[in-house]
Amino acid sequence: MVHAGAVRRLVLTAVLTAATLAGCTTPEQQKAAAQPPASTTGTPTAAPASPTAGAAPSSPAPTAAPPWVVGATPLPLRPDGFGQVLPTPPVLADRALPTRDLLPPPAGGEYASTVSPVPADVLARSTWSAACPVGRDELRYLTMSFWGFDGRAHTGEMIVNASAAAGVARVFGELHAARFPIEEMRVTAPAELDLAPTGDGNNTGAFVCRRGTGLSSWSAHAYGLAIDVNPFCNPYVKGDLVLPELASSYVDRAWERPGMVLAGDTAVRAFAAIGWSWGGEWSSPLDIQHFSALHR
Repeated sequence: MVHAGAVRRLVLTAVLTAATLAGCTTPEQQKAAAQPPASTTGTPTAAPASPTAGAAPSSPAPTAAPPWVVGATPLPLRPDGFGQVLPTPPVLADRALPTRDLLPPPAGGEYASTVSPVPADVLARSTWSAACPVGRDELRYLTMSFWGFDGRAHTGEMIVNASAAAGVARVFGELHAARFPIEEMRVTAPAELDLAPTGDGNNTGAFVCRRGTGLSSWSAHAYGLAIDVNPFCNPYVKGDLVLPELASSYVDRAWERPGMVLAGDTAVRAFAAIGWSWGGEWSSPLDIQHFSALHR
């Protein structure tokens, strides 16, 4: 049997406990507690009205693909030391990357060129050394206007043999007049010779003090007597080797895209006019990017 005094103590304790809990709740919680419970009969309760009632639910805005960063991702190596030849990434299959200006662009988009002895600071950041097969006085520094794949006029730089400087300046004047696009034109730095291959380079350049590809003899580039034009768009091909290694889609010369050198076009005619041959006419290797004053 429960005594009346005990009952009164239990009731008093319950009242005090409820009052204490009520004092700890927020006004929002108290308001929610006052609402009737949701239906449990299987009939859904009405949802709060949306500010855009009747409109289709919005989907997240598409995220733009990040820009391609040239030289950012080294390739796995083949036994011969070159990078593995991989399918061309879609963003590079019809390549049109913007050009980063290293020199002030030409005024008014007109072609301009300069020829001078190679400045000491330029020579210092080039691949030239006393061990190269050509002396520094036998080289010249060129600046030349070109049109980028971005449709803008830019100024490029190049080191070439002194005997070829004036002719090379004329060639690129003709390419400029034809609005032949070039992605990049800069002097190759020494560190680039030892970097792991990334297979995505596209620099149009001339002097590089190095041996011929797969050879022990000096390349024509080591004399400043060869120029590679848009090498990604005009790859070197020998057997299963493609250089640059990601340029495999450009081996298909029937699919014409900007920046490609094709038989009989402006680039081939302009270089032929100064007595230079084209590696795109060789059988093996097929060196489509390569123009040279030294004939095979």
